[in-house]
Amino acid sequence: MKRDLTSVKSFVCRTILLASVMLVNSNSRGQAPPDSSRIIRVLTYNIYHGETMKGDFNLDTIAGIIKAVDPDLVALQEVDFRTNRARKMDLATELGLRTGLAPLFGQAMPFDGGEYGEGVLSKYSFLSTKNHPLKAREGKEPRAALEVHVVLKSSDTVRFVGTHLDHTRDETDRINQANALNDIFAKDDIPTVLAGDLNARPESETMSILFREWTKSSSTNAPTAPSASPKAKIDYILFRPAKRWKVLDTRVIHETVGSDHCPVLSVLELLPED
Repeated sequence: MKRDLTSVKSFVCRTILLASVMLVNSNSRGQAPPDSSRIIRVLTYNIYHGETMKGDFNLDTIAGIIKAVDPDLVALQEVDFRTNRARKMDLATELGLRTGLAPLFGQAMPFDGGEYGEGVLSKYSFLSTKNHPLKAREGKEPRAALEVHVVLKSSDTVRFVGTHLDHTRDETDRINQANALNDIFAKDDIPTVLAGDLNARPESETMSILFREWTKSSSTNAPTAPSASPKAKIDYILFRPAKRWKVLDTRVIHETVGSDHCPVLSVLELLPED
């Protein structure tokens, strides 16, 4: 009887071991490790035209926040180009110099003796770039979507778009701008990341329009503004097509000095085509 019990225990142990090996092998096949050549770290940050929450103009503070998360691509909003309030500086270029990233500015409108719009910073050189005006009704601020194409280490080309939608209470212009983004960027299957201050809560009609074509990088709606005590989710990183991207990490960076918005970081892996 003792020998029988020992045999049973031995059989059970072998069975458990075999099942464990099969489970590990199954997981390994179904969950391939990330391919580092296809991973991009994406940051979106409304920089409040270079003015910090201490009331000073300090690009070194903003650059330090960006460098700390080591992004590959950055979408910047509220970017001034040689305005009086920004001391006639080209903010995208200045932040590029401070972070070691390639800079690009796209005008949304003339402003304060210079220009105002979007910025992109990139670890990659730009294969191509284009600035798309986003219309607004009379009396409202025009907006823009700044598009760049870059080639990853895997030799895959991806499209990155930074934008900033209308900020006023009436949602009409945001809705029109969301529809325009879908019209411009959702007509093909180029792997695309759209990032920016969309000034729209997740339950809004604006986001409902965008979610028809785009997938958000976060499964939660962690608030992003105001930075001192975030209450509203209005800054997003979205992507399409959904099947081409895998979210490895996403988080709101709770930084209260650099701007009135918290930066948002997502780590994404571009998946091979089927």
